Order: sequence, then structure tokens, then C-alpha cells
Amino acid sequence: MLKRVLLLLTLSVLIFGGLAANKFRQIETMKARFATPPPPTRVAAVTAEARHWERGLFAVGSLAAVQDVNVMSEVPGQIAAIHFESGKQVTAGEPLVTLDASVDAAELQGLQAAKRLADIQFERAGKLQHDRVLSRAQYDEADARRAEADALVRAKQAYLAKKIIRAPISGTLGIRRIDLGDYLAPGSQVVTLQALDPMFVDFRLPERFIPRLGTGQTVQLSVQAQPDKSYTARITAIDPAVDPATRMVKVRAKLPNPAGELRPGMFAEVAVDEGLNDEVVVLPESAITYSPYGNSVFVIEQRDGVLKVTRRAVTTGEIREGMVAVSKGLAAGEQVVAVGQNRLRNDLTVEIAPAS
Repeated sequence: MLKRVLLLLTLSVLIFGGLAANKFRQIETMKARFATPPPPTRVAAVTAEARHWERGLFAVGSLAAVQDVNVMSEVPGQIAAIHFESGKQVTAGEPLVTLDASVDAAELQGLQAAKRLADIQFERAGKLQHDRVLSRAQYDEADARRAEADALVRAKQAYLAKKIIRAPISGTLGIRRIDLGDYLAPGSQVVTLQALDPMFVDFRLPERFIPRLGTGQTVQLSVQAQPDKSYTARITAIDPAVDPATRMVKVRAKLPNPAGELRPGMFAEVAVDEGLNDEVVVLPESAITYSPYGNSVFVIEQRDGVLKVTRRAVTTGEIREGMVAVSKGLAAGEQVVAVGQNRLRNDLTVEIAPAS
């Protein structure tokens, strides 16, 4: 019995001793692993540089035609002829639509006949009044009938003229909204007509910028339809009132459009040139870490013979063509991490990857 107990004790010691030795070896291996410093993290770096940026005010705006007209019918009538095609250029006064005027033309003939009779009666009354056969009151009555007949003829002639709908301005026609034979009531829309050269660009800026605005200032703008082109306009008007809902002021600039590339309603990115230059420190936008608590960058510094990174808070400004102006927290010449900031922490050793 004693031999069995001793045997079991011996086996237990051997088993637990082996497990303890194995665990000890694992711990020593882990200690050695953690004692060895990790390899440096490879990062792409960029150097903050100083640039001269033209001072400007930036906004988004919308293009508008200098003249934008909805051509409408002033008088009722059935369309007898259409003289235009959608999208064509027209000049002021050019006929666009003719309405049926047969009834009005017949009425005009009757009024003209009545006017001739009134003229004859007035001439006769003049002779009789000269011979003192007709009283002055009768003569004045004949004169009034003649004037009334003349006014009725001119009114009917003006009404007939409105049966021909003409272009009120020179410009480009839109898509027609009528067909031959349609009946047009007064106020019916026929077609849109817009003058496309020059053009307006309307945009809004916060009220704090009002002292920096003035008529005649140069405005540079670009549109998505022509991404490789820049257009120059000049401010022609600044709204005297600030919108109480947004605290923004409306600004209007005018620009030439001889080629017709710009169209009303286009979205435009606008930059108002203030004629001054500022020296700013700039970085690629990818180097900035944005967060609700503030923006930051990882600065690369040489410490103890190795490169290490330090997170530093910065104040950013305008963004132009992928570059961000840093107004506070960074000096020109300092190196920062360009991409991959989510893998970094303070005092981490890094290695700068060669530029590709």
C-alpha cells in the first residue's frame, strides 16, 4: 500500500514539474519577445512648406442670364403659324408666332369705314360752321366723333399687332411649349428666351465679409461642365440688405460668355480676389487627422538616434487643390506623416518609406 502511495506521489511530482517547467519556458520566451523592440513602422512623410496664397473669399454660386423672358401671348387666339425652332438664336422684334386674326381684320375694316365717314362729316361741319349755318356745339360734336373713330381704329390696329407674337429681346430660345392649331389664352407661355452673353453669377457670403467686398472686384469661377477652364467676372452689385435668416449677403458679378459654354442655372465655385497675398504653411489634405475635438498631425522628430512621431494639434484654414493651410501648430520645414495615421501613436518609432 505504501509503495502505491509513493509511486503516485512520484508520478504527480513528475507531471506537475514538467508542466511547471514548460510554463516557465513559455514565460521566458514571452519576456524575450517583449524585450526585443518592434521594428519601425514604415510611413510616408511630407514636409510642410510655406507658400504665397492670394487672399480671397470663397463661395458657391449659380449662373443666371442677364435677361430671362417667358414669351407669352397677350391676346387670345388660335395659332395660325409658328416661325421659330427650339434652341435657335433670334433678334429683338423677330416674329415667333402668328395668331388667327381674320375676325379682327374684318372688324378693323368696319372701323376704318366709320372713321372715313366721321372725317367727311367733320369736314362738312367745318364748312357749315364757317358759313355760320352750323352751331359751334354741333361742330364740336362732329370733331369728337371723328376723334373717337380714329382712336377705335388705332386700338384695333394695336390689337391686331399683338396677334403676331415677337421676340422682346435678342437671345436663345428654349423648347417651345405650343403646337400649330393650339388655342392660346392671354398669359399662355409660348417659349423661354434668354440672353446668354454676358452672364451673371450670383453667390452669397457671410455678413462679416461685407467690408472686404466692393463693386469692380475680380471674381474667378469654375463650373463642373468645363473643369479645365477658369472664367473671370467682375462684381457689379452687392445687395444692400443682409438676409436675416442666414446672415448672408447676396453678391452679383458679370462675365462674358461669347462661346455660349455657360448656361443659366449652372453650379459655380467662386473666388473673390482681394488683391493681397498671404504666406501660409501648407500640407496635403491627407496629412490632417480630422476629429470633433480638433485637427492634428503626426510630426516626425529625431530622438535618441531614431525617428519617432508625436501627435500635435493644429489649426487649419482654407483648402485649395488638395492642400490645406495650417495657421497654427506647425512650422515650415517640419516633417509630418502623410498617410496611415490610424496605425500610429505617440513616441512610436517609424521609418520613412522612399518616395515612389
